[in-house]
Amino acid sequence: MKKIIYIALMAGFAACGEGKHALVPAENDVDAGREFVRAALDGDFEKANFFLLKDSTNELLIKQQEQNYRNQPAGVRSEYKEASIRIIERKTLDDSTSTFRYYQSANAKDTTTLRIVKKEGQWMVDLKSVIKM
Repeated sequence: MKKIIYIALMAGFAACGEGKHALVPAENDVDAGREFVRAALDGDFEKANFFLLKDSTNELLIKQQEQNYRNQPAGVRSEYKEASIRIIERKTLDDSTSTFRYYQSANAKDTTTLRIVKKEGQWMVDLKSVIKM
């Protein structure tokens, strides 16, 4: 009997752990942009990285963004976590590229435009577009 309870508990713990890390690819460009921004505002850079186009420049930029986030006072990070995302404009450039212009309510005066690309069937954020726009 103890063995059955132990197995059941272990299976339950394993299922809980999988739920947190089971990330689902974005269905479209808007979902990719929104999921990326939400993860970054929440300080979940593992999730933000999941929605990031993988190249050396983007990886450097996300590490810098994470470091900047971690250096913010707790009150500012809390405001980011409570912030809502407002999409201002979305432009489709072609069947695999769009732009996503938004602001977040913790800093409504600052708008950002992200480039979202579809690569190998998955929508991803090209963060280096922020430094080019």
